Amino acid sequence: MSDERLRRVRDRVRPFPDFPVPGVLFRDISPLLKDPVAFRTLIDLLEDHVRASFPKIDFIAGKCLDSRGFLIGPPLAQRLGIGFVPIRKKGKLPGPTESVSYALEYGKAELEIQTDAVEPGQKVVIVDDLLATGGTMCAACELLKRLKAEILECLVVMELKPLKGLEKLNSIPFYSLLQYD
Repeated sequence: MSDERLRRVRDRVRPFPDFPVPGVLFRDISPLLKDPVAFRTLIDLLEDHVRASFPKIDFIAGKCLDSRGFLIGPPLAQRLGIGFVPIRKKGKLPGPTESVSYALEYGKAELEIQTDAVEPGQKVVIVDDLLATGGTMCAACELLKRLKAEILECLVVMELKPLKGLEKLNSIPFYSLLQYD
């Protein structure tokens, strides 16, 4: 992976101290989304990783909650020539759904997926902008497991290593483009 390409992406992540609460350093990807060259570079890097790692993949799944995984997942899926499956906040998807409740840093939430989103055995990569404590990513994994999908990997743009979210993923393969200590 080109250090220059990775630096172009990293340079567009903006830190905000004490947001959303005092003591938290928020990593904002809004500047990355505003810069078409940097955003294209991000999708290029993720595409290169997925193509090199998985010769056969059926879907990209992305969390369309309060995260920005839904901004990254569809363009990545488009580049790979595969579909995108949304995982949303409870009550946002029509038709029959499977839901799971999970703990957040600041409370509790529920995610859901349509029951016909994937077929048993289909290969899926879950994409999000961030892995922090891992609760939301674990919930997304649980939903896909209930549908009997094969989770190839959890793929994120940024990992906040001190929050140890990776430990919650157990044996599910994981890849982060950027890591912050």
